Amino acid sequence: MKNFLKILLVLFSTTIISEKSSGEEKTKIDTGHKYNIYTGMFDFSDEGKKSQILGIQHLNDNLFRDIFLGTIKPVTGFMLTADSASYLYTGIQAEYKIGKLNLTPSFTPGLYHEGDGKDLGHMVEFKSELQLSLDLSQSTEFGFSYNHLSNASLGEKNPGANSYMFNFVKSF
Repeated sequence: MKNFLKILLVLFSTTIISEKSSGEEKTKIDTGHKYNIYTGMFDFSDEGKKSQILGIQHLNDNLFRDIFLGTIKPVTGFMLTADSASYLYTGIQAEYKIGKLNLTPSFTPGLYHEGDGKDLGHMVEFKSELQLSLDLSQSTEFGFSYNHLSNASLGEKNPGANSYMFNFVKSF
């Protein structure tokens, strides 16, 4: 986990230095692809089963739709806990910009594998998440998010899991 935080620090430093070091205006080709690398605590509210988490998400800004709820985009990702539990998901997220702040709610159904971690009661789980991030530059955001995993009572039990993460989002 310490190595991951070092990598985030290097990415963050490199982004700020490269964007401020040149007086020339560089033309950047935006492909519309964003990657969100995150780390935090899986199921922090369950003292017996909480575990460190590491994950990555892909966002494609080219596939947006403007609807009455705002701008909706697809999101796909994977997370892994220190207890070898994993979650592969895909769904949608909305984006609301408030100056340099971004409020990003999302809903992503996916497949959960317990590993040595918490038994959530079913293989199919639903993740509801809220992320708040700050624009550090045109192509970089840093934020905090909270999510809840639940199987919506598909299984015999539905304990759920609450997690928080620190997010580093980079556009390419």
